[in-house]
Amino acid sequence: MTTIKQPSSVHLVGSIGLDTVEDVFRTAGDVLGPYLRRVPDGEVGGRKLWISWQYPLLRASTFLRPDPSGAVRPTNRFQLLTLAEGVAPADIRFGELGYMREARASYLDFVAAREKGQLPKHVRFQVSLPTPFAVVSSVVTADALPAVEAAYEKAMIAEVAALCRHIPHKDLCIQWDICNEMIAWDGQQTGAVPHANQPHEELLERQRRLCAGIPADVEVGIHLCYGDFAGRHFVEPKDATKMVEFANELARTATHKLAYIHMPVPIERSDDAFYRPFANLKLPAGTQLYLGVVHAKDGVEGTKARIAAAQRYVSDFGVATECGMARARSEEIVRSLLSIHAAVCAANA
Repeated sequence: MTTIKQPSSVHLVGSIGLDTVEDVFRTAGDVLGPYLRRVPDGEVGGRKLWISWQYPLLRASTFLRPDPSGAVRPTNRFQLLTLAEGVAPADIRFGELGYMREARASYLDFVAAREKGQLPKHVRFQVSLPTPFAVVSSVVTADALPAVEAAYEKAMIAEVAALCRHIPHKDLCIQWDICNEMIAWDGQQTGAVPHANQPHEELLERQRRLCAGIPADVEVGIHLCYGDFAGRHFVEPKDATKMVEFANELARTATHKLAYIHMPVPIERSDDAFYRPFANLKLPAGTQLYLGVVHAKDGVEGTKARIAAAQRYVSDFGVATECGMARARSEEIVRSLLSIHAAVCAANA
C-alpha cells in the first residue's frame, strides 16, 4: 500500500506582490520559514509583469524596429518588432538582459535576511527566468522570430552563466518558467500565445539547451504555466494529462537533474477526472512535485479539498499557488495566500 505524505513544503513560484525585496524575504521567512526550501525575491517593480519587463530592452535594440504594418499583440498591446533595415539574421546580438543584475542585488538582501535569522539557513535563493521563446515570440513577427530567438537565447545562456559565477552554487536555484511552450504542448488554441504550432521535440530541445551549461550543484526547477496575464490562465488545462506528459519528457531527457517541477491546478478542479493522469507521472528520485492548489477565494478548505483529490493519484507533493501572486492581486490577497500555505502545512505538522 502506498504511503501518503501530507504536504509539508511550500513553493513560491516567482512574483509575490509585496513592495520591496526586503519585505518579501522578511514576510516569507516569518510566515513560511519552516516549510520553505527556496525563496525568490518576489520580482518587484517592473518584473511583476513577467516578460513585459523585457519589451523596452528589445525595443531599444539597434537590430530591431517596430513592424511597419503597425501590428500589435492583442494581449499586451505592444507593437510587434521586426528586423531593422539592412540587418541580417547573423548580425543580431543582445548584451545583458537585466536578470543577472537584479539577482545580484537581491542576493545581497537574501544574505542579510539569512544572517538576521529572517530566513532559515538551508533555504536557497531562487531566480525565476522566462524562456527565450516566451519573451521573443510574444513581441516579434513570425519572419523575424527564428533569428531573434537564437540571439536572445544566446544572451540568456550568458546571463545564467554570469549568475552562476556571482552567486555561490550552494545558495542558488534557477527556475525556468515554461508558459508558451506548455500552451503549445497542450494544443489548445489561444490568441494569447502566438507561434504555438511547435513540434514537441523542439519544445524539449529548447529546454535542453537552456540547462546544458548549468553546473550540477546549482538547483534547477521547472514551473509549468498556463498564463496569468490578468490573474487568469490563457486557457484552462482540461485535466493533468498534458502537464504529466511534458513533465515526464522533461525529466527523462533533461541534461541537468531537476530539483522540482511545479504544475498549476485550477480552483474549480477537485474532481477525480482532473487528477487521474497523475497516476502516470514518472519523476525520478530527488525531483519534488509541487501542485498549485492554493487559491485565495476558497482558502484553506478549498485547498484541502484539492489536496485530497490529488492524493488519490500522487502520494507526495508540496503546495503552491498556480502561478505568481503579483499580477492583478492586492497586497491583502497576497498575504492571505501566504497564510493559506502556512495553515495547510501546519495542519499536517
